[in-house]
Amino acid sequence: MANRSPAQLYALVFGAILTAAGILGFFVTQSFTVGDNVMRETLVLFDVNGWHNIVHLATGVIGLAAAASYSASRAYALGLGIVYVIVVILGFIVGDGGAILSVIPINTEDNILHILIAAAGLGAYAATPASPRPSTTATA
Repeated sequence: MANRSPAQLYALVFGAILTAAGILGFFVTQSFTVGDNVMRETLVLFDVNGWHNIVHLATGVIGLAAAASYSASRAYALGLGIVYVIVVILGFIVGDGGAILSVIPINTEDNILHILIAAAGLGAYAATPASPRPSTTATA
């Protein structure tokens, strides 16, 4: 872990968390209803449904895959950071108890978590130089 960049740590940690949230979410609800009838259940403090679980699984698995690569993890940190900034804006527009695009249920707790994910992603991206530092380890 000591040789990982900040972006690789971000991809690994948030990839694992989002993957776990997606899996656990299906134990709470498997509903894929949309529109005015968006079903929502609570996982810990956060509103989830089948679509929300799929989003968590997809972004989590991508993060876990990206964690192995310096450049892929940096792109993941930037991409997820930007996506979550957009999700936060949409979440505050639809408000507590609303649904983003009439598909993904959202509450205030989700919005706060999304702010933290976005800030951590953009921070990890900024803290990871475009090129890795040269290795000082001797090779055999």
